[in-house]
Amino acid sequence: MTIQNPILRGFNPDPSIIRVDDNYYIATSTFEWFPGVQIHHSKDLVNWQLVARPLNRKSQLDMVGNPDSCGVWAPCLSYDNGTFYLVYTNVRSFDGIWKDTPNFLVTTTDILGDWSEPTFLSSSGFDGSLFHDSNGKKWFLSMLTDQRKGLFFGGTFLQEYDHTQQQLIGPRHNIFLGSELGCTEAPHLLQKNGYYYLMLAEGGTEYGHAMTMLRAKEITGPYEIHPNNPLLSARNHPATPLQKCGHGDFVETQNGEWYTVFLVGRPLSKLGRCTLGRETAIEQIEWRADDWPYLLEGVDTPRVAVPAPTLLSNANLSKLSNSKRYTFGKEGLSIDFQSLRVPIEESWCNLKTKSGYLQLIGRESLSSFHFQSLLARRVQSFHIEASTCLVFAPTNFQQMAGLVFYYNTGHWVYLHIMGDEDGHSKYLQLIYCDNFEMKEVLSTPINLSGFNRVYLKGTFNRSNLKFWYATKADSWQSIGGFLDGSILSDDYVREGSDRYRPAFTGSFVGICCQDLSGQKVTADFDWFDYQELLP
Repeated sequence: MTIQNPILRGFNPDPSIIRVDDNYYIATSTFEWFPGVQIHHSKDLVNWQLVARPLNRKSQLDMVGNPDSCGVWAPCLSYDNGTFYLVYTNVRSFDGIWKDTPNFLVTTTDILGDWSEPTFLSSSGFDGSLFHDSNGKKWFLSMLTDQRKGLFFGGTFLQEYDHTQQQLIGPRHNIFLGSELGCTEAPHLLQKNGYYYLMLAEGGTEYGHAMTMLRAKEITGPYEIHPNNPLLSARNHPATPLQKCGHGDFVETQNGEWYTVFLVGRPLSKLGRCTLGRETAIEQIEWRADDWPYLLEGVDTPRVAVPAPTLLSNANLSKLSNSKRYTFGKEGLSIDFQSLRVPIEESWCNLKTKSGYLQLIGRESLSSFHFQSLLARRVQSFHIEASTCLVFAPTNFQQMAGLVFYYNTGHWVYLHIMGDEDGHSKYLQLIYCDNFEMKEVLSTPINLSGFNRVYLKGTFNRSNLKFWYATKADSWQSIGGFLDGSILSDDYVREGSDRYRPAFTGSFVGICCQDLSGQKVTADFDWFDYQELLP
């Protein structure tokens, strides 16, 4: 059996992996999407299922006002003596020389249950992690931000964490100032063979990304760099299909085999843009006689197909499909959906008002950092179709609802119904937002007055977006031509800006409702359909 990379497709970056008995768990970043942190589960490292998002209360994660691609960065999942620990950063601002990066810790004894209220750790940097030493001590690690003289990275710091006092104690040790690769982030510690092994992300999170490995006899150093550094990277291999490799973590199987998980990007070949965002991949590791880890094949680039570990007889899971028709009944909202920055609450997202429908109450615009009424799921394939059916009766042109393909507040494509000045008419319009500049694609909006139920559909084929609508089920009518969907990528967002903007997420597709008049108009959605198509 082989493992097919990436193992977590579509916007699942910065993986942190653990094994507890026969169960593997990976935590990944969610940035401005709520609830925070994705946790996937596997029995065999081959098949993975999303099982939890632990930061599901505002008291744990307050992201109102956070800019795009801020919020939850690089969670670290660990386990010790029956307790799961999760460290995360809630980045509040990142522009300019100042970085507001508070780090928190939550715990639980049931990874699928409720997690604790957060314990504040530090705001000195981001990408924090927690290490449980064999001697019983616990250590917090983070990169250190430094605003002086235009610097950004000030080192990798280590400080003891007192579990009883629930705070950092003792001196702060700066244990590594970075290699020639630069942009040093995401420290994780591993203990083996009498060494402390320090894993780091270096080279930035784009095409120069890499995983650096160091070791020391004492936890505070001095640390020496791997003789073949970087351990893992595609920076010198532009033809490999898995690019941007780095930011990794290690895990040992029940049978003593070792693997590393790390983020990757799969660019559209001609454009170099990764519309699926940064994903999670896996590779095998071997420990050699020199007590250093190496990729099993003796190279530094990952493979698309990786041999699976020796499996337990009961460890296989059936393959799970991402394609799904979502209906809105008593079972509640699917875990696949997330909102922007705020909890999903009945005050704006209601499954009870109209039986069998999900009702969204219109709030702020798609440009808002505060209170949007938007539900979306990840785009996880290069070829997908998404559709929905809604009942919507707007009374003015500031009221809108429909189907949206979304990257951030300045990059989205929105097929929606809107009202008009007369209070009785409604129209269909398609808006394309590129670097905050909005274009109405339809020169003449389509009059939908008199139609109660309206069907909306969009397809995303690599870089091409195409849209349809219907007033009767399956009687689709094409609108507009092909639109460039590659604007919904990290790469394009950075290319198209006149200043640096964080861009670390991926494409989403979902449903939303706005009421810029403040009258709280409602839109009722009968279903939402997401299908992954053959190329």
